[in-house]
Amino acid sequence: MSFLFGSRRAANRRIIDRLNEGVIAAVRSRAFYTGGGVPDTFNGRFELLVLHAALVVRRLRAVGGPGPAAAQDLIDTVFRNLDPAMRELGVGDMAVPKRMKKLAEAFIGRSVAYDAALQKTDDAALDDALSRNVYGGAHKATDLAHYVRATVRALDALTLDDLLSRPIPFPEPILPSPPEVAL
Repeated sequence: MSFLFGSRRAANRRIIDRLNEGVIAAVRSRAFYTGGGVPDTFNGRFELLVLHAALVVRRLRAVGGPGPAAAQDLIDTVFRNLDPAMRELGVGDMAVPKRMKKLAEAFIGRSVAYDAALQKTDDAALDDALSRNVYGGAHKATDLAHYVRATVRALDALTLDDLLSRPIPFPEPILPSPPEVAL
């Protein structure tokens, strides 16, 4: 972990852990899996983890100062926590490094795609990137794109001090209910 504020390493760890916990809490919102249609699988949860972490990292990098160092520390923490999760799922010790590399590449690729899509004024590129990554192209991601835009607006309103001292202001996901199945 790099130093955010001189030699306050324990304080830095608490900040990064709090950011990571905020990302994880957002990923665990049932609305994504019920109304949002995200598969409640390792891959579905990973896609939401990447999305939320990428949005926070994007903002940390934009605020300057120790923000970019905090962004890297957050990424490191996210991946440090993925390692034991994969082992719990039964991925063998020899395969974990290879899987971690693939997950890191996925994180980088998706982060770049989401950032590029967010730079456009319409939601078509964002909808496409989310549909392709989160839903495997199975359906449009219009509602998720609106959620992402709302999240970006909330994050962009924060200063570096806000980001490092407050809970992450992820909006409540308002996604449609899944269609009812007629019996």
